Amino acid sequence: MHRLVRAPSLLLAQHWLNLLRQARVAAELHNRHLQGALGEIPVDQCGPEIWIEREADRELALRLIGLSPAAEAPALSWACPDCGERLEPQFSACWRCGADRS
Repeated sequence: MHRLVRAPSLLLAQHWLNLLRQARVAAELHNRHLQGALGEIPVDQCGPEIWIEREADRELALRLIGLSPAAEAPALSWACPDCGERLEPQFSACWRCGADRS
């Protein structure tokens, strides 16, 4: 077995495990019940972890759970339909003329 990732919560860890199993990646959830020991044992040992059976499945597994850099689509800038100003993707209105993104 190979450690893939430590999840920030048990809920997310179970979701990731379900995604991997649906794609037929052999995986297990470890440290399911250790969060109750938080404070008694080190924090970095309490979180739920996803482990995979085959190291060869690592890249696919990371893509499936959205932690691979390849899984992140680059956000595209957009041009204001009124004034032509180029804007970053997080903006829904033009800073120059106030026009809404269409």
